[in-house]
Amino acid sequence: MDALQIANSLPMWIACGLAVGLVVVQAAVFAKNAWSAGKKMGITEKQMKSAVKSSAITSIGPSIVILSGMLSLLISVGGPMAWMRLSLIGSVMFESIAAGIGTSSVGVQLGADALTPEALTMAVWAMILGSIGWVVFATFSADKMEKVQEKVAGGNPAKLMSIATAAIIGAFSAMSAQHITKLNKNSIACILGAVIMGALITLGEKKNIKWLKEWNLTISILAALVITVLI
Repeated sequence: MDALQIANSLPMWIACGLAVGLVVVQAAVFAKNAWSAGKKMGITEKQMKSAVKSSAITSIGPSIVILSGMLSLLISVGGPMAWMRLSLIGSVMFESIAAGIGTSSVGVQLGADALTPEALTMAVWAMILGSIGWVVFATFSADKMEKVQEKVAGGNPAKLMSIATAAIIGAFSAMSAQHITKLNKNSIACILGAVIMGALITLGEKKNIKWLKEWNLTISILAALVITVLI
């Protein structure tokens, strides 16, 4: 049996399906608890339904990007692993790099050389072990984050919001800079996405178009992707 037959075998689908099933159960439990907490806080059902709708729509654009990454990973390490890894972690860049590092350790270049069972094994272990740190850190630090927030922001919600916003802007700026400096189609897509997003936000604010505020991220990602491909 060759590597891709092993990667797409029934035992792999079952093993990966169990992990994905756990994520689905967690999502359902979190959603149920969040809904109950919202009612206790006095948030109306209309407001919560609006939040759910906005979140679902906003997730479409990033999900398409993840799907495109899943297709490339599917060819490399098979459907089950691609499905499981991007359902749990969601970082296309990390998974591709980790898989490549794993296969290169046994002399196989991912995407160029024929995948061997040994290289597949190394790719899987590299992807899994490389992300364990995130899980461990989140597990042991989650209950301490409230104390950290208190020390950093001093109990000031506005200050905490400013710090969180600055952190998000910094993270996305660092990610975008990697693409802009390449001066290739990645740069074009990144700049187009920013310009389109800015235009949609401005239009939505001026005209008070509520549905556009929900769809602007998806529209900007898809528009930048299509334009870049056509150029």
